[in-house]
Amino acid sequence: MPSLPPVAYGYRMPAEWEPHSATWLAWPHNRDNWEAQLEPVQALFLRLIAVLQAHETVHLLVNDAATEAHVRQRLAALGCQPRRLVCHRLPTVDVWLRDSGPTFVTAPHGLAAVAWRFNAWGGKYADMMADAALAPQIAARLGVPCFTPEVVLEGGAIDVDGCGSALATEQCLLHPNRNPHLARRELEGLLHAYLGVRRLIWLGQGLAGDDTDGHVDNIARFVAPATVVCALATDPRDENFAALQDNYRRLQAATDAAGRPLRVVPLPLPAPRYAEDLRLPASYLNFYLANRLVLVPTYDDPQDAVALATLQRLFPERRVLGLPCLPLVWGQGALHCVTQQQPAV
Repeated sequence: MPSLPPVAYGYRMPAEWEPHSATWLAWPHNRDNWEAQLEPVQALFLRLIAVLQAHETVHLLVNDAATEAHVRQRLAALGCQPRRLVCHRLPTVDVWLRDSGPTFVTAPHGLAAVAWRFNAWGGKYADMMADAALAPQIAARLGVPCFTPEVVLEGGAIDVDGCGSALATEQCLLHPNRNPHLARRELEGLLHAYLGVRRLIWLGQGLAGDDTDGHVDNIARFVAPATVVCALATDPRDENFAALQDNYRRLQAATDAAGRPLRVVPLPLPAPRYAEDLRLPASYLNFYLANRLVLVPTYDDPQDAVALATLQRLFPERRVLGLPCLPLVWGQGALHCVTQQQPAV
């Protein structure tokens, strides 16, 4: 294990739009967690694998050899020849690799991983704690250095521009169920030491119904240096309306690590979605940037077209593809939550 934090060796966390060598996924299998949604979620993952592997390697965590064979057979039945699919027999509880997997950092001399301490979103899900072992195991599979700060942080709680700026919410990073012993300035220092962040832009609250305590990847994302997309509710009666307006104002007043004011582009929320009485965190901000692709969650909603068109204008040289994510958001996440990019070096 390295004795100093990553920044001392020249590492930084690249922006998601920078070139990837791979995307990491974990195969959904847990019927206790997914119930009737398991089959549609698996169908979505097959499509996700097929689309991604046309552009970059896909590393897929599977529980055993039988699951690997099953996935490959189902892909073949769809007419997909997964030439860039690499399966790893690493048992998982669930699919949320953005949070349980490593955060990758790069330097001119290569790739490294940061294995944050994963506590299942503030200790909410005891059964998920087994996935805390995944990040160092993935680093070991790749044979790359692994930094292990004793800090609770999930990948969906931060978003970076690769140039020293990051977004996060006070609701999540300052929540007492994460790092109650760390103050705001200490957290800012740790993000600098481990990811190269020089300016942390603090937003307030995340989405209602988000069991991650306000992950930023549902409400605001960098799409270019000094350019951010921000979720807004169009209905003043929406329980998210005031919090998202506050975030929008904060972004409009913010500057990035280079001192530039931000260009802030609004994205609407879809109409509220519920599982029984629970508001689901359905958001277009939970998109994933792959090589030459923007994969956007859609919700069978009139705002789907608005979100896709807005993101296409922001990424004119990439294919913007909507993937139906109602079954996935039933599990409290979408495309960004289940993916983890491995940047190219």
